[in-house]
Amino acid sequence: MEGEGRPLLGCRISGATRTARRRSPSSLDAKGDRGDGGLDPPPRKKSRQSESSSEAGAGGQQLELTAAMQTNGCSLAYAKDEHQENNSTKIGDAQIKTENGSPPRVFSQSDQDIVRLIGQHLKSIGLQQTADMLMRESGCRLDHPAAAKFRQHVMDGEWNKADNDLNELKPLLEKSSNSLAEMKFLILEQKYLEYLEDGRIIDALHALRNELTPLQHNTARVHEVSSYMMCDSISELKAITGWDGKGAVSRSKLMDKLQEFLPPSIMLPPRRLHALLCQAVELQKERCPYHNTKMEEGVENASLLIDHKCSRDQFPCKTIQVLNDHCDEVWYCRFSPDGRKLATGSKDTTVIIWDVDPVTLTCTHRKTLEGHTYGVAFLAWSPDGSHLIACGPEDCPELWLWNIDKEELRVKLSHSPDDSLTSCSWHKDGTRFVTGGIRGQFYQCDLSGNVIDSWEGVRVNCLWCRSDGKSVLAADTHHRIRTYNFEDLSDANILLEDQPVVTFCVDDSDRLALLNVATQGVHLWDLKDKVLIRKFQGVTQGHFTIHSCFGGVNQDFIASGSEDHKVYVWHIKRERPIATLSGHTRTVNCVSWNPVYHRMMASASDDCTVRIWAPASMAPNNKDGAGEWSGTCSNGATDWASEMSS
Repeated sequence: MEGEGRPLLGCRISGATRTARRRSPSSLDAKGDRGDGGLDPPPRKKSRQSESSSEAGAGGQQLELTAAMQTNGCSLAYAKDEHQENNSTKIGDAQIKTENGSPPRVFSQSDQDIVRLIGQHLKSIGLQQTADMLMRESGCRLDHPAAAKFRQHVMDGEWNKADNDLNELKPLLEKSSNSLAEMKFLILEQKYLEYLEDGRIIDALHALRNELTPLQHNTARVHEVSSYMMCDSISELKAITGWDGKGAVSRSKLMDKLQEFLPPSIMLPPRRLHALLCQAVELQKERCPYHNTKMEEGVENASLLIDHKCSRDQFPCKTIQVLNDHCDEVWYCRFSPDGRKLATGSKDTTVIIWDVDPVTLTCTHRKTLEGHTYGVAFLAWSPDGSHLIACGPEDCPELWLWNIDKEELRVKLSHSPDDSLTSCSWHKDGTRFVTGGIRGQFYQCDLSGNVIDSWEGVRVNCLWCRSDGKSVLAADTHHRIRTYNFEDLSDANILLEDQPVVTFCVDDSDRLALLNVATQGVHLWDLKDKVLIRKFQGVTQGHFTIHSCFGGVNQDFIASGSEDHKVYVWHIKRERPIATLSGHTRTVNCVSWNPVYHRMMASASDDCTVRIWAPASMAPNNKDGAGEWSGTCSNGATDWASEMSS
């Protein structure tokens, strides 16, 4: 028939044409299905008020969308299309079209951030095309268009264009109103230095006088850079300024400085993914209960595929040597500052100096120092390790100062037969030390044994010289630790405990103090904030004198003896012990951690022995030389992680 192929008037148009004329469900709901073939009535005139309100609503939605795109880094043009197709999509999510007709993917804010971080990293390692493909497929963008243009102009050295770009970025700048001036100053300084390197002295002088100086910003720096014009050569200019010279390296460093003033939604901070990975690795190392090696910055030497976890096999948990040279109770032990010597003091009136082998972590007898009438209850190395002070128990009025290099007694200090010199500490300069006891003596002396200053009526159990070279901390008989200044004769309270502070020590930062408190155990205090940080569990502490210590590469560990014959080791951020070491048969009086060879510890006991602790791999044939060892680590990784997170 001739009529076939052409629709008759009044008939419904099928297929794509009909679909194109179909109203949205919302319009059908509003107007109803009239059953008249879908023909619309003549349009009605809209009032001016309704038209203006409609335009205002559309404009408000557009502004809201624009603001959202500035915060999530997604392409504005792409987001417009999606907003028009699906008004139900939330602002801040990116809806990505798919080629196979499946429902569009919606990227959360976190997904968009991750895509941008990956894209930035791909560009940084030279995979430009891969990064561009990622951005196209995801619908996101690395930087705001104005920021991207600004970066390109800076890297190309087009300084006038970069200055114009700053005016476009001005509304987006963070921090103070001074940010724009600082950014301009940095750009003009780079421009000035490049002119100097190129030998364009007139142009450099013009930039200095007519661009840098009128900014009236960082005048001192302007005066400094003006002196660079006197340099005779490019090498001299680079040496004086520390500048890398004209080119991509110096401009990249300039761009890193400029990015600090732009919010991350506009331009990602440099190497952001790398920075986040470094932070994650460092946090894992801090939470590792047995991490006892130097923390190397970066991720180059770390695996990103698994979490960082150190093995207990590399931790000093095994006795590799037992020193039996003392014939009575061993009251004290201490490694020298260089870690190459160990001094032990005993009730048998002797001090034994041992040489430390840094390879095998074992000790060999070097020298026995005799003549300490009352026994040796405390030892203190000078900061350079050349001298050693030996103090006796409570009823001892004498102090011995030994020259270890010459292996001879330098001076024997006995100020009064009524004195009790039971503790001492060196000032950091190594020319003075303080000593005192519970009978009210508190002296500051020189290396000749002369009393320089004294503080009357102060009864002390333990002393520690602070790093300022002036202040001395003293644990007194009133359960306090107080600070004393011999220069201005001032004193003040630092902390107060419920029970007597028997002994204490301070870490290398001069901020944390480790106290052995009678009947309570080991407590960690913050000396600056004057607050109790942690009470460590497990140790048995009565009224005997027990000495604990900080240890490990970063002083992240604490070790203490105990009246239950064991050595306890804690991580500084954990109350429960990570290792409980058995082997001694009587009270363990003192533990010392080697300050240089961090896999080595020594413990002194009433059983007349000194035990050397090291990783199990250091033991000969992996067997204890004394035939005795027991070491257990309480709690597992799960308990550790949960406790650290809390």
